[in-house]
Amino acid sequence: MTRVMPAPVPYGWRSTVGRLRHVWRTSLQLRTVAITVLFTTVGVTLISGYMSISIATNLYDARKQQVLAEARQATVSAQQLLDSSVTQTGTIDVEAVRQVAQTTISNVTSSQFAIQRTPGQVTPQTMTALSTSGLELSIISSDLRDQVAVDDGQLYSQAVSIPTAEGSDPGIVVGSALEVPTAGQYELYLISNVRDVQETLDFVQQTLVIGSLLLIGTIGLVTYFVVRLAIGPVRLAAETAERLADGQLDQRIPERGEDVIATLARSFNRMADSLQRQITQLADLSRVQQRFVSDVSHELRTPLTTIRLAGDVLYDQRDQFTPTTARTAELLHTQVERFEVMLADLLEMSRYDAGAVELDVEPTNLVRLVEESLEGIRPLADERSSELRLVAPGGYFEADVDARRVRRVLQNLLGNAVDHGEGKPIVVHVDSDADAIAIAVRDYGLGMDEAQLERVFDRFWRADPSRQRTTGGTGLGLAIATEDAQVHGGQLDVWSRPGEGTCFRLTLPRRRGEAIGRSPIDLPPAEPLDGALQPDDAPGDRAAREGER
Repeated sequence: MTRVMPAPVPYGWRSTVGRLRHVWRTSLQLRTVAITVLFTTVGVTLISGYMSISIATNLYDARKQQVLAEARQATVSAQQLLDSSVTQTGTIDVEAVRQVAQTTISNVTSSQFAIQRTPGQVTPQTMTALSTSGLELSIISSDLRDQVAVDDGQLYSQAVSIPTAEGSDPGIVVGSALEVPTAGQYELYLISNVRDVQETLDFVQQTLVIGSLLLIGTIGLVTYFVVRLAIGPVRLAAETAERLADGQLDQRIPERGEDVIATLARSFNRMADSLQRQITQLADLSRVQQRFVSDVSHELRTPLTTIRLAGDVLYDQRDQFTPTTARTAELLHTQVERFEVMLADLLEMSRYDAGAVELDVEPTNLVRLVEESLEGIRPLADERSSELRLVAPGGYFEADVDARRVRRVLQNLLGNAVDHGEGKPIVVHVDSDADAIAIAVRDYGLGMDEAQLERVFDRFWRADPSRQRTTGGTGLGLAIATEDAQVHGGQLDVWSRPGEGTCFRLTLPRRRGEAIGRSPIDLPPAEPLDGALQPDDAPGDRAAREGER
């Protein structure tokens, strides 16, 4: 069976509709004028229609009453003539009376008329039917004749269409009964052409249409200028606000007059002045703070190096000391190492704050990078009885990244997982698609609540400051990890629930400069815990499998 596909919509048409929709959404002035014109059109149309119907009804009723009055007078005159034509012997010359009646009716009305015998009568005499020359008797309907034949003394009317050489004209037919002595009942019909009423109505309707269009156009034009006058300052304020948002802090709105718009301009300018002062103060304070952190960090490197050298000497000779002195040398060595890590973190944050970070990008197999990070953290995990597992289902695992920074992110995430994993398994997921690659570190330990999740990436913040850490740190690890992800054009997300654990997910573009869409890994990952690879799988075997992919 052949499937009929719908005809494609022309691209140019879609583009035009899209542009019109964009203009409609973005232009308050257009929407205001269009809505005003629309409602004005509806209102004027209803009013004009009502007026047209009322005028038409009044014109028709007035003409109808005029025709009825003429028909009543003609009927009375004709009936009086017929009644007076009876001789003393009770006879009547119907044909003579017919001629006189025709003359009498013609004097009473200028309308066309016809006298027709009522069907179904048997009388000793009959009068010849008569009608105005050129009158089309077919316009008199049988329903009207049936009503007139009842002879109840009333007049009956009906709207008809009178044939003419140009087509047809509207008309009114009025019928009444006449009693002709010795000849029986006859019917008198007056046919009046109301073309003049139709012409008057057409003129009135044309005037109403032209007046309505002029009224709608005038209201639309007035609305346009009024809205433009009102929206112009608002548009200027919006443009000035946009420039302020772009960093042009010296932009202001011109102040003219004493009205509400001028008050808005003065208030806006005072607000802009205040914002400029505060932003300038904050920027100066930020620069001072950044310089302070950078200078202190650099200045501390020299004495720290000296302390490190002296500490290493004492640490190497700790076997010759008393147990108390040896323990002191070990503590000194450990804290100096931690101090170096803290100082390196501070220097790294100062580089990010100064915008002096550059990426050393190269194609990197992230599965292999994850395996190396797992092997590096394994001794620490073994101390905490945390089993390390890797889930790598396959895909486009090579990406253009700075391997040193990604490794630093992994070390931080794995260290946090070991610290807060409560000795439960730690699962690392790696997956990718054609555009992005993702790494998720999942633990099943303490977890965090909503308040902690909101601050987890803040600088110098810890979920539990009193908790003893295995890996040390300054509280800058996740902040640096976030910066490392963003400098790659990626993002670092987190999921956590108290008692169910935490999952951090790093998503990076496979090629530098490209945007990422949906992450290849759900948060938290959908894979069950039992589906992870066992830690005794050799890294070389996994690397070989990656090469086969």
